[in-house]
Amino acid sequence: MSDPDDLAAYGEEIDEVERDVARRIDPGAGALTIAISVLAILLSLIMPWVGSVRGLSVLLGDPLVGFLPRLFVFVALVVGVLGSGIGLVTRRWGMAWVCALGLFAGSVIGVLSIWSQQTTTSNKTPGPGPGFGLVLAVIAVIVLLVKWLRIAASRPPRL
Repeated sequence: MSDPDDLAAYGEEIDEVERDVARRIDPGAGALTIAISVLAILLSLIMPWVGSVRGLSVLLGDPLVGFLPRLFVFVALVVGVLGSGIGLVTRRWGMAWVCALGLFAGSVIGVLSIWSQQTTTSNKTPGPGPGFGLVLAVIAVIVLLVKWLRIAASRPPRL
């Protein structure tokens, strides 16, 4: 016959496995979309972001580029690329929320970056204009935001 202590130990082990499973996410087919969006962010770095200044130059601190595009490139790389990679590897629900919230901030900063390149403080001279790389990076960040938000929100309620 089984000892009551053995049954209690099995019960605790089952509860621990249940808690571990509850903290995990399953990105499913969304993982492919996340991977493609991360690749788009990385490819956008070799394209023009601000006028003719490439994304890598923005990242390295080109003096001709304003604060918002520079902030956006860091957020896109840290949260969009690094955070998404960590989120897919660890498959933790908390990391999915970190990515979703960070990418929300990144999408706002990205849209403001595009806007800031189209306007100036005077009406005489227009801004240098956003390059294709900046627009591509903003679209990729928004796609990542939608995917991570869906994944994070898909956690079933705890009973």
